[in-house]
Amino acid sequence: MKQILYILLIFFCFSCEDQIDVDLETENPRLVIDASINWFKNTSGNEQTIKLTLTAPFFNTEIPPASGAEVSITDSNNNTFQFNEEGTTGIYSTNNFIPEINQEYNLTIIYNGETYIASEILKSVTEVDFIEQNNDGGFTGDETEIKAFYTDPENEENYYFFEFISDIPEIPDLEVYNDEFTNGNQIFAFYTEEDLESGDILTIRNYGVSERFYEFMFILLQQGGEEGGGPFETQPATVRGNCINQTNPDNYPLGYFRVSEASEFIYEVE
Repeated sequence: MKQILYILLIFFCFSCEDQIDVDLETENPRLVIDASINWFKNTSGNEQTIKLTLTAPFFNTEIPPASGAEVSITDSNNNTFQFNEEGTTGIYSTNNFIPEINQEYNLTIIYNGETYIASEILKSVTEVDFIEQNNDGGFTGDETEIKAFYTDPENEENYYFFEFISDIPEIPDLEVYNDEFTNGNQIFAFYTEEDLESGDILTIRNYGVSERFYEFMFILLQQGGEEGGGPFETQPATVRGNCINQTNPDNYPLGYFRVSEASEFIYEVE
C-alpha cells in the first residue's frame, strides 16, 4: 500500500510541469465610476475628485482610464459643478463644489455617447470620541485591537462607513455599521492587526452614508472579506451600485456615487 501511495505521489509531482493556458471569456469594457464626494469636517469641501476607469481582462496589469468624458454634479438648488479631466488620466476634478448636509446631488457622466446618472443625499457623520487599544487580542492573544468609540445621534437613522489606514496592509480595512440596535448610544468600530507596533500611525476615517450605500458595501465586504465564502453563503456576483446607464441600460456601469460628511482621527499606536 505504501508503495502505491509513493508511486502516485511521484506521478502527481512530475505530471504538473506543463504550462496550462487558461482561456477566459472576456466582454466589452464597462465604465467603472469611483465618485466619492467627501466633505471632511473643518474644511470647505470645495475640492473634489471623481475617477473613471474601464474594466479590463483578468490578467491585465494596468487599469485603463476612461478619458474624454463630460462629468458634472448638480444640486437641488440648481448649482452645477463641472469636473475637468487632468490630462488623459480619467481623473476629473473641481475646486468650487458646495457641500451641504441633507442636500441632494445628481451626477451626470457622458462617455462614448452614453449618459450615466446617479443621485445621493449628503449625510452627516459623528466624530470619533476616543480610542481603546488592546495588545492581547485575537484568538492567539498576539494581535493589536483598536476600538474607535463614537456617539450615535438619537432619533435618527444612521449608517456609517469606516476606513482604517496604516502602513502595513496595502489596502485599507473597511467596515460598515448601522444604528438599528444602538440608536443614541456610544458604540465602537473595530480594527485588528497583528503587525501593528508602538509608534505606528493609524488613520481612522468615518463617513456618513445612505442606507443604499450601506447595503451595497455590506454585500461587497461579505463577498471579498475573510468571513465570506462559507458553504451557505450566496455565491459572488456583480454588485451594482446606484449609477444607471440612461442611454443603454444593458451596458450598466460598476461603482458608486457617494456624498458624505467625513471625520478623520489620527491615532499613534501605544
